[in-house]
Amino acid sequence: MAEETLAFYAILIPVMIAAGYDAVTGVATILIGAGIGVLGSTINPFATVIAANAAGIPFTEGMILRVVILLGGLVICAAYVMRYAHRIKTDPSRSIVAGQADAHRRLFLHAGFGNMEDATLTGTQKVVLIIFALTFAAMIWGVSSQGWWMDKMGALFFGSAIVIGLVGRLGEKKLTGSFVDGARDLLGVALVVGLARGIVVIMDNGLIADTILDGAEQSLGGLGDLAFINLMFWIEVGMSFFVPSSSGLAVLSMPIMAPLADFAGVGRDLVVTAFQSANGLVNLINPTFAVVVGGLAIAHVSYIRWLAFIWPLMLILLVFITAALTVAALL
Repeated sequence: MAEETLAFYAILIPVMIAAGYDAVTGVATILIGAGIGVLGSTINPFATVIAANAAGIPFTEGMILRVVILLGGLVICAAYVMRYAHRIKTDPSRSIVAGQADAHRRLFLHAGFGNMEDATLTGTQKVVLIIFALTFAAMIWGVSSQGWWMDKMGALFFGSAIVIGLVGRLGEKKLTGSFVDGARDLLGVALVVGLARGIVVIMDNGLIADTILDGAEQSLGGLGDLAFINLMFWIEVGMSFFVPSSSGLAVLSMPIMAPLADFAGVGRDLVVTAFQSANGLVNLINPTFAVVVGGLAIAHVSYIRWLAFIWPLMLILLVFITAALTVAALL
């Protein structure tokens, strides 16, 4: 999940402010929480699975390393956010956005967010949430044990959306309008993936990829496994700034990067892990990533203030990921 988390900002930030924290704590909880899930993803169909398929390996290869990165990264990120939250609750003047504290309280706690004591879920809403949860359970079951892929997952969510619309009594016009709005949000991702795939097709048919691989083999094939995997990580870091979409970057880079691992004697699964770790790390601060700028805009937190908050965590994660990749290459 990435774009889907934008809906949580308007809900969680007022809660954080009312509890004595600040807007940055709310942003960090959502953005870093989702970000570390992508960075250490194990079966993410839009990052890990697409990259593994493009690399020509089963997505289960390298699973242990990704679980280590996921759990280790989760501990690091949770400790970092909780330490900051404790510090600013004890002394609000230490908040990254201390100068905006009063404005944030007026905006979020006096604009319809502060009078929710009597709000409860209706019976219909409870049924909708149950259907929503069952849909994801069915998807996990289908992908993990029945070999489902995009066509079946798409049919599942399409059917679930219709059922939810009927249960919620949205009516034909509102149901179709909501569906079109949701499809519009995904159009940009679809275009990026299609264009990236088109580049790969042109490079393959024009033997451009073969030429690049031959040149790369001459310059990188002699590198040791440690130098190779760390270089791959930094290449993916650089590319992630220009292609923030995990699926788009996977389709664009993996057909070229993964075969290079064969020349260096490194497992292709390590290249996949390096790709997703680099992409997940960069997308915590990437100004070209709609989720970052959108979340900060909803929270009324400037990009500069966000960088001031997160740069120490970025350094810690960078050291942790580099160490994990290095150890894995040695094993």
